[in-house]
Amino acid sequence: MGHRDIPVLETQRLILAGPEPGDYPDFKATFASYRSRFMGGPLNAYETWMLYAAEIGHWEIRGFGMWVIHDRRTGQTYGMAGGWQPAMWPEPEIAWIIWPDVAGNGYALEATDRARRYFYEERGWDGAVSYIDPHNLPSIRLAERLGAKRDAQARTVDGNDVVYRHPAPAQLRNTQLADGIAMEIANYADPQFTPKGWALD
Repeated sequence: MGHRDIPVLETQRLILAGPEPGDYPDFKATFASYRSRFMGGPLNAYETWMLYAAEIGHWEIRGFGMWVIHDRRTGQTYGMAGGWQPAMWPEPEIAWIIWPDVAGNGYALEATDRARRYFYEERGWDGAVSYIDPHNLPSIRLAERLGAKRDAQARTVDGNDVVYRHPAPAQLRNTQLADGIAMEIANYADPQFTPKGWALD
């Protein structure tokens, strides 16, 4: 799949588009920050550039990858979400990263749910996992809200991560879980909605 063939996905609030050079500054700032500590960061300028080049190249090599999350109205970018399977990854992963200053608004949930539906419905994936640092509680909570469950038997990337296995397509289709995800996304899209408790992505 060529870089220009990357599909554009849409949700109520968001547009998911392939990574472009102009999106790099926010990515660089995030991976230079404490926010990236659960994803191998903080990274120096060279490491961040190489990782962003890998984000673009992953689409060319694997035929799938991570989208940049854009606001439908303003075009502002909020982070990235999509598929990820570089060398050493045992299985295709559904992954996400949200820029620090926009966390807690449900963007990761909305984008990741849409990306997963694309992989299941359009690409024929029969499942996926998320590899998460065991100390990354916000990502673990998000994986659980997506219906993923800890799989202690699955191979990890390097032994320092835990594996959360997403429900298969048939386990999601027309279920209470899918309805609950849609309802939570709708709540975040409501301008009157104010999340209580922990800030969640």
